[in-house]
Amino acid sequence: MEDIKEVAVETGTPDRLDNFDFNFLPSNLATQCRSLIESYHEVHGFACLPDILWKSRLGPLIEKHRELRQSLRKASTTRSAKKSHEGFVRIAMTILSIEILASSFAGWGAIYPEAAELARELLKRNGNGQHMPLMEFYLYPPKYISSAAIATLAPPADRRAWEADIYRSSNPELASRRV
Repeated sequence: MEDIKEVAVETGTPDRLDNFDFNFLPSNLATQCRSLIESYHEVHGFACLPDILWKSRLGPLIEKHRELRQSLRKASTTRSAKKSHEGFVRIAMTILSIEILASSFAGWGAIYPEAAELARELLKRNGNGQHMPLMEFYLYPPKYISSAAIATLAPPADRRAWEADIYRSSNPELASRRV
């Protein structure tokens, strides 16, 4: 409870971190985060976005803030896939923007110091602290290669070298012909 009072004294308003909108986020940062999230999910599909939010343990953060909670409710109950994706992207964009500001990634914290301080306090109050799950997911993707994928894609061991040459040089006369 003392932490809440300290934050209230520092920021000047007692409910600033509990009941506020996310207008403190720079619009250009939010736009870039939205673009990053949408481009990722256009390739990998939007269906995995709710799982990413859930597995990142962002539920308490989402539930504490009215705006995120309303977006989650609309996104999870709508029958339109487009509106659902839009809602989940809005939630992920907001949280990713907060994480980027709090960590001062690429100098965003230096450009917007008040917003960065508010983002750090917000993450600290919600128990995330130094853990930035969406930054880790979108900006630092895991660089492991699945052994199952390697085993599936590996050529059979009984292939001969001359068979590989056949595949490389098949129909060389067609290469010079234009269609």
